[in-house]
Amino acid sequence: MGLAKQSITQARESLEQDRQLAERLPELLRSVADAEDALHAAQEDGASDEQLRNLGLVLDTALTEAMRAAYAKERVLVGLKGYTDRIHRRKVSARPKVRAATLDAEQLLTAREAHRLHGIKRTPQRMV
Repeated sequence: MGLAKQSITQARESLEQDRQLAERLPELLRSVADAEDALHAAQEDGASDEQLRNLGLVLDTALTEAMRAAYAKERVLVGLKGYTDRIHRRKVSARPKVRAATLDAEQLLTAREAHRLHGIKRTPQRMV
């Protein structure tokens, strides 16, 4: 019985952390847009490779944080029981709001991976 209470307590803590992160999602999406605009502006202005790499890494960080918040939003929509009961999590995941949140999170994941493959400027390593 003590083990079950402990897992419920941990689930409540996780849910609260996810709620706090999910609340930041709009702010994080704005930071993604700002980082993307800065990178495109630097590319148009002919910035150096080092500057483009730094801006690419900033965009990668912003995409990662937004993706994590989107997945947290999905877990919040599933609810407390979803942390401890996989069957409940699967059933609730079929609801339209949760599916939409999952789609948003997966789109951010795809954007981040595409950016990591093609958007971060490679620079030669310096010899020390």
